[in-house]
Amino acid sequence: MKKKSFKKRLLKWSLRLLLLIFAICIGFYFSVYLGFFGEIPSQSELKNLSQLQASQVFDKNEKLIGKFFITDREIIKFEEIPQDLIHALLATEDIRFYKHNGIDYQSLFRVFFKTILLQKKSSGGGSTLTLQLAKNIYGRKNYNFLSIPINKLRESIVAQRLEKIYSKDEILTLYLNTVPFSGDTYGIESASQKFFNQKAKDLSLSQAAVLIGTLKANHTFNPRLFPDRSYARKNVVLGQMLKYNFLSPEEAEVSFKINPEINYRSNPAPYFNEQIKREVERILSEKEYHKPNGKPYKLKEDGLKIYTTLDAGLQQYAQEAMREHLMKLQQQIENAYGKNPPWHAESEVVKKAVKKLPAYQELKTKKMSEQAIWDSLSRPKKTELFGWKDNQVKNVSTIDSLRHYLKFLNAGIVSVDPSSGAIVTYVGGIDYRYFQYDHIVQSKRQVGSTFKPFVYAAGLENGLKPCDYFPVKEITYTDQNNWTPKNVNRNIEQDLSFSVSEALTQSLNTISVKLLREVGAQQVVDQVRKLGISENIQPFPSIALGVSEIRMIDMAKAYTAFVNDGRPKTPYMIKRIEDQNGNLIFKYEEKPDLPQAFSDTTRQQMLEMLKNIVNQGTAQRLRNVYGFKNDLAGKTGTTQDNKDGWFVGLMPGLVTVVWVGNDDSQIRFPNTALGQGANSALPIFAEMLKKMNVDSSYQFLTSAKFKIPSDEILASLDCPPSIEEKEGFFKRLFGKDKTEKDFQKKSKEKKSKKNKKGFFKRLFGGKKEK
Repeated sequence: MKKKSFKKRLLKWSLRLLLLIFAICIGFYFSVYLGFFGEIPSQSELKNLSQLQASQVFDKNEKLIGKFFITDREIIKFEEIPQDLIHALLATEDIRFYKHNGIDYQSLFRVFFKTILLQKKSSGGGSTLTLQLAKNIYGRKNYNFLSIPINKLRESIVAQRLEKIYSKDEILTLYLNTVPFSGDTYGIESASQKFFNQKAKDLSLSQAAVLIGTLKANHTFNPRLFPDRSYARKNVVLGQMLKYNFLSPEEAEVSFKINPEINYRSNPAPYFNEQIKREVERILSEKEYHKPNGKPYKLKEDGLKIYTTLDAGLQQYAQEAMREHLMKLQQQIENAYGKNPPWHAESEVVKKAVKKLPAYQELKTKKMSEQAIWDSLSRPKKTELFGWKDNQVKNVSTIDSLRHYLKFLNAGIVSVDPSSGAIVTYVGGIDYRYFQYDHIVQSKRQVGSTFKPFVYAAGLENGLKPCDYFPVKEITYTDQNNWTPKNVNRNIEQDLSFSVSEALTQSLNTISVKLLREVGAQQVVDQVRKLGISENIQPFPSIALGVSEIRMIDMAKAYTAFVNDGRPKTPYMIKRIEDQNGNLIFKYEEKPDLPQAFSDTTRQQMLEMLKNIVNQGTAQRLRNVYGFKNDLAGKTGTTQDNKDGWFVGLMPGLVTVVWVGNDDSQIRFPNTALGQGANSALPIFAEMLKKMNVDSSYQFLTSAKFKIPSDEILASLDCPPSIEEKEGFFKRLFGKDKTEKDFQKKSKEKKSKKNKKGFFKRLFGGKKEK
């Protein structure tokens, strides 16, 4: 009796336990179903399923150059999906897709018995395409230890609702438009264009198999990073297609041998697009550009069309020119530094850079000792490293990675149409994936001798003539802490004098400083402001040598004045913005012309002087090395201690500014021969122009001619070749050159000295050194 009684009680409690478990499961199901863990989209909401639309960015010729998205997807129709792609997907991911209602119970039982009970790894998964679609659209949330059951249950409810609303073909289309591929890419169309540079409808069988193969593990089978793995996975996909009779044995045998070439389409203008993003968000924040219902547009969701000023062809040439030159220059610099470069393991440069790392700062907040921090940052891990030839995945520590990146030169290139201000090229750095700092609008660097034309323009505006002469002799300025400016060319005879025109052609530092002091530093600062540069530049003599830190975009703006009737043009990049239906939201209205920064006489004289820099001055390698016959003007620039190299190239229809240097200001070029602007920056402009010259579509730029200057302008620049005899007589008459007196005193006496200057000029035809 006791035995029967025990069995009854056991059965009774077992039934109660099962009922309790069942009740908990039912309660759990309904708690999810009713939205206790987050609202589940209803059938009516799913009927109006509107996927987030990426906004597209187009260049001046309406070529797609970028997208903004929460998920990088581009939607296509079912008719545009090739059958091979659908067969590859079904064979690999869900062969019973057309037989289940969103949940494949047969596959679930197989997974339960074979995978869980029998521990067979090859039994496959139980997830269907519809379940994956639910996850792709709505994502997953974190519910701590309940995350997996809650998310799976939510997805199963959504999947069954989707199956009731949409046909199987529609679900396939939705899936392929939302599924994540390698490289943070969503949707088959975006993936096809990114990895093969073609539309999904044109994918070959092997290409389709490669892309479907990545769905198993996006990073592991990324065809760009790991082509061998990707091709091996492609063959697995083809094997599945053969298994389920989507391919004949003969087709499969041929396809196994074909490894499609990856034609990876990276963002052609990443720095430009990032700046476009900031500008569009600023525009859309203004109420006048909101939707008709008053709500603001969402850049990453509303499928806007943004038409810009960029020229994708010129952009490509600029990027290729930068890459070709810096690849060689980087090697030359590393060779010049030899075994003890500034980025060696024990250098102070590295130690300071490490302490700026976010990882270092985070460990510091945990009260770790200095040694413990360095030990932690010295542990190797697999890291993809940038390289000019190829990126490589290496086992390196955080500190080793830092040292690797410290050595690289960076660069910036921006080209502007001087008649409108339209930005046509924009290269903010060498590779946005690894160097996201934008050197065009974010970075302020010393501009070196590219500042000198502003000084000389101020001089001409304040009464100097191109053929006025200054002695080249070095002077120590006692009122400037015994500062002695020196010329880069140390072989110039100290008793020579040079005209203003020749001094700019040869970029003579000593004369540039003397000219500034003759005109007045404040007048130079005022001239710079008229050119549209708003930086707070202090009126010190050293600004004549370009110690001021100015953004590249502002330098481009200032130089447009030399080819735009003396008026600087404000650079802009967005022409118009439309909604996804083509309705106009915003259109750029050209700003009123800024006042003339200088007279047309000064502009013409300065342009001729800048042309002479190319013809026989510091930029003459454009003629005698590259052999260019184009109408060109320009200015090279090198900063003190060889930290920065600059070149500004002027054509009648294009102003191009190039900068080259290291992101860490403690690392400089090892010598002037490598670091001077003529060697570090000018060749990038030259390589870009070389490509333009052989492309007939840019003949309107390369064949353009500067306006011929008037006879009066040409006469004003027709200077005698030298005035050594006059200077010798001047020195014999007045004695040795005097050391500079107090700068402020000189400014007060300027008026009286101008009268003396006029007397000396009338008497000797030259200038007395102050």
